[in-house]
Amino acid sequence: MEETMKLATVEDTVEYHLFLIPDDSRDPEEHKEILQKYIERIMTQFAHMLAPYIWQNQPFNLKYKPGKGGVPAHMFGMTKFGDNIEDEWFIVYIIKQITKEFPELVARIEDNDGEFLLIEAADFLPKWLDPDNSTNRVFFHHGELCIIPAPRKPGAVSWLPATPPTISQALNIISTYPEKILASESIRAAVNRRIRGYPEKIQASLHRAHCFLPAGIVAVLKHRPRLVAAAVQAFYLRDPIALRSCRIFKTFLPETRIMTSVTFTKCLYAQLVQQRFVPDRRSGYRLPPPSHPQYRAHELGMKLAHGFEILCSKCGPHFSDSKKSLLTTSPLWASFLESLKKNDYFKVGLQCFFVFGGSLAMSPGEEILTLLQTIPLDIEELKKEEANLPPEDDDQWLDLSPDQLDQLLQEAAGKKESEPISKEEKEQNYDLTQVSESMKAFISKVSTHKGAELPSGSFCVGVCLGPRPHESDSDDLDEEDFECLDSDDDLDLEMQDPGKEASLKGTLHNLKSYMAQMDQELAHTSIGKSFTTRKQVEPVSQTTNNSSDEEDSGTGESVMAPVDVDLNLVSNILESYSSQAGLPGPASNLLQSMGVQLPDNTDHRPTSKPTKD
Repeated sequence: MEETMKLATVEDTVEYHLFLIPDDSRDPEEHKEILQKYIERIMTQFAHMLAPYIWQNQPFNLKYKPGKGGVPAHMFGMTKFGDNIEDEWFIVYIIKQITKEFPELVARIEDNDGEFLLIEAADFLPKWLDPDNSTNRVFFHHGELCIIPAPRKPGAVSWLPATPPTISQALNIISTYPEKILASESIRAAVNRRIRGYPEKIQASLHRAHCFLPAGIVAVLKHRPRLVAAAVQAFYLRDPIALRSCRIFKTFLPETRIMTSVTFTKCLYAQLVQQRFVPDRRSGYRLPPPSHPQYRAHELGMKLAHGFEILCSKCGPHFSDSKKSLLTTSPLWASFLESLKKNDYFKVGLQCFFVFGGSLAMSPGEEILTLLQTIPLDIEELKKEEANLPPEDDDQWLDLSPDQLDQLLQEAAGKKESEPISKEEKEQNYDLTQVSESMKAFISKVSTHKGAELPSGSFCVGVCLGPRPHESDSDDLDEEDFECLDSDDDLDLEMQDPGKEASLKGTLHNLKSYMAQMDQELAHTSIGKSFTTRKQVEPVSQTTNNSSDEEDSGTGESVMAPVDVDLNLVSNILESYSSQAGLPGPASNLLQSMGVQLPDNTDHRPTSKPTKD
């Protein structure tokens, strides 16, 4: 029955913390009460964006977190965003806006990769900043990204600790020196570019498609459009045990199906479309032939119905209403509801956003079954709507060409070509010296135990927080006491010592002599002949009669033809690139890391040399 199966994996998670600027006059109970009121205000003020948003897995949420281990009490949230990275960046936008609307709040955000905001701005970071010393340095305050610098020497700056600050130290620094910890314009621009377009950008991430669904699911989605995410995930991460409930449907019978329009995120739609699945014959879900004009709608509806049935099957025959009762009778819920009414936010779905988005929320299956018991199900009305469905969105974005994908990646990285260049022009105008020059730049860069630094600034191995040379001091705040690791300039100053300079010259002379001797020994071997050389130079002294004897005895030497380093370098890289046959490999990965894009290989040479007859 099952042709392909998606295995469940550890999902990506983003955590966010909101702190109040320190105030010693507040006692712990008062501090807790203030934080709880802030949660209410934030969720109310941003409900118009958060409530209709379709989350991949978990919604944005906030709860009170008591102080522990030197970390003061604060507001905390955690969201599993799974395969949809846009959920994470939408949360970054929300956090940024919260600190803009509430300037007395300071926020920090991180995910499984750690300081992902620094990863996004890796090309513009100062040299001193790396994963080892970035702890508790990156925050949002007044709607701007802040980075607490490090002193060049311990004690050089009185208000900067010699080691990564604690949360309490960081909050005090931010509140006292807000103008000195503002991230550089290039770093802030890199992060702002990633969240540019919100909240309008949300609509661009949606996809509307026709689905042939049971009437119960149509009614549920009409009241809770966001539940489509839970159903898609249930189907996408299905296992044989979950599919047992879909052998014979008990909740969503196929006989009640009608055509409707469903709003997905593009990520959810792609997950549903690209899963090949054949339903159990006993389920009653039959698909028309692929040539049928509504085959896609039937297929999508069948998959989505399986997801909804799996969710409901996890609730058992009689689930408890205790969670719902406990929440709706709590003082926090009453206060929130009153705030919604006062601020005119009480619209369709906003009341339930709080109920089903908090820590006491029902499971998706429980929410679906509750809706089925409480909302009216007017099949005749749904059939009338079926006759006037809005058109589907075009899903050609699922089949991007390699050039279109490259363009999207460049736009995401903030790199846009001024004018489009045709494939033929790229091939005709391509300069192979770019390959050799980029490789030389790579060789000349710093190499440490952490890896090799690419010309673009990021580390090739082990570290993703590398600096770009011309931006290396972007967060040093123009203070000589702030941290800046040893650079090439420091080495140049050291080499101005006459004694050191003479010693260096002597070492280089000895090294050149040693290399010359090695060249002479290798000249008459197959290794020497394997390199392409420049134009041969005539021997300094040789006679016609005894040239071979002189070579053997060593009494006469010829001037060796120098190896053409650039030609050999480019030839070997191109040969390696060609052998990849368009697949990922070391040559293409290295070149792309250095910003070198080779044109397609149009020289289809035979893999073996033809034999002569």
